[in-house]
Amino acid sequence: MTYKFFPHTEEDLKEMLAKAGVSSLEELYAEVPESIRFKGDYDLPEAMSELEIRQLFDALGKDNKQLVCFAGAGTYDHYTPSAIPSIIQRSEFLTSYTPYQAEISQGTLHYIFEFQSMMTELTGMDISNASMYDGSTATAEAMMMCVAAGKKANKVLVSETVDPKTLEVVNTYAHFHGVEIEMVKAADGVTDRDDYFAKIAQGGVAGMIVQQPNYYGNIEDFEGFADAAHANKALLVINSVPADLAVLKTPGEWGADVAVGDGQSLGIPMTFGGPSLGYMCCTEKLIRKLPGRIVGMTKDNRGQRAFVLTLQAREQHIRRQKATSNICSNQSLMALFVTIYMSLMGKDGLKEAARLSYAGAHYMAERLVATGKFEMAFDKPFFNEFCVRFNGDVDALQQKFIDNGFFGGIKVADDTIMFAVTEKRTKEEIDKLVSLI
Repeated sequence: MTYKFFPHTEEDLKEMLAKAGVSSLEELYAEVPESIRFKGDYDLPEAMSELEIRQLFDALGKDNKQLVCFAGAGTYDHYTPSAIPSIIQRSEFLTSYTPYQAEISQGTLHYIFEFQSMMTELTGMDISNASMYDGSTATAEAMMMCVAAGKKANKVLVSETVDPKTLEVVNTYAHFHGVEIEMVKAADGVTDRDDYFAKIAQGGVAGMIVQQPNYYGNIEDFEGFADAAHANKALLVINSVPADLAVLKTPGEWGADVAVGDGQSLGIPMTFGGPSLGYMCCTEKLIRKLPGRIVGMTKDNRGQRAFVLTLQAREQHIRRQKATSNICSNQSLMALFVTIYMSLMGKDGLKEAARLSYAGAHYMAERLVATGKFEMAFDKPFFNEFCVRFNGDVDALQQKFIDNGFFGGIKVADDTIMFAVTEKRTKEEIDKLVSLI
């Protein structure tokens, strides 16, 4: 065999080359210019034993710098109860696949049902699906739901205060599905109400997407947004940080038709950016438009409680371009993660974590402004994330934070930093960071 890690025999290679109409692999790649072909030896280390490999990776791991995190913008350093990793690492969870065969998947279907139940209670909505990839794709799927429900309308409005990362994904989905995206202006860090009401009144709009708290950490007032959307046959989509919904007004209370977001704030570690999961909830009348798995509860032939995938055919998930879902097995695992988290924390625990985050952020904002080198970027209420303008070199300040063990916020403009505080951040950590300034 020419390549010992390839399963193909010499006969296999000859047969495939003949089908392609060439006599050798060199001829197959003849069109690749010589100037970009790699002709040297690969810089690969010699073979190592298991012990040597472990030592190598231990040494590499020590190069990682563990910083105290005051950054957010969609990923937050929340507390993870130690019981969760132990439970989800059980083999029946790590190896389980999409539970199409209900008779052997009752455990998986049961916890997905509990996840759905908790998310509907947290968002104030009627129905939840069984998780999406992440908050950005969930928002893009909600945009597609608006168009599907709007029938003839093909335009979706998006507030400029939505996270730019989420907006990029929405634009990608819209481009390949022929959906028109129109931005609604921001004013002083929140959605411009006049611009929204004027654009929704023009008609031809399938939906409006907003975020709560928004990208800048500000708490928005959506009073009248749902009424204006419904009066013009459009849907209102609210993207929310779910942990904050323990104390903030829910999408359901705002009159939203679809609630989406990223579930990372429900105890999932940051882990350098993933994995996470998206949540998606809606009103009952939109249930047939909802992508992803939906688990329902019924009774078996003995009258006992049982759980099944419901309202959707298996083919609905696998028809490629026509599919109404982007589900995969790891989403179920992460849905289990946040289900255990919410069960362990309980309603009081979720509220307490949210209140600690709120209190810490406002204490930090006051301390920063008191230095005389910062001012609040917006005169708006905020939750656990806020923007401040810095009278100095933002890049140099951030580097100083890093040199002293802090991930000190995210630069959102040349003179503006956005800080996030969670229940894990202590008064001593905040005071130490401020003392560096």
